[in-house]
Amino acid sequence: MNCLQKTGQGTDEDDRMNDNLLTSLQQQLREFAQARDWEQFHTPKNLAMALTIEAAELQEIFQWLTPEQSAHLDAKQRAQAEAELADVLLYLCRLADVLNIDLARAAAAKLQRNAEKYPAELVRGKAAKYSEY
Repeated sequence: MNCLQKTGQGTDEDDRMNDNLLTSLQQQLREFAQARDWEQFHTPKNLAMALTIEAAELQEIFQWLTPEQSAHLDAKQRAQAEAELADVLLYLCRLADVLNIDLARAAAAKLQRNAEKYPAELVRGKAAKYSEY
């Protein structure tokens, strides 16, 4: 499923599957933290910091690569990217859970706002910010 399907172009079944996946991840992460008595450390501040650190670790994989190299990772780089992407997703889900934010709903709303700010007929092939057109 692609991101556009959450903006109303997908099916209700697609939406439920996404919601169930995020809800399941959040429940597993909640149980993981509870079993280790880590909830005390899972403050929004700490989780946001951990999220940005993991995103930086993902960025580090690409740091000195050319655009062409970054689009064609070798097996080791791809495995590293996979692990870091998983870390980013897990911290994002945990942070949203702690803040009681419906991540699927927030993402769908943001996609809709972006579609309104960046109409395809005005921005196709352009990298300009919405305030520049």
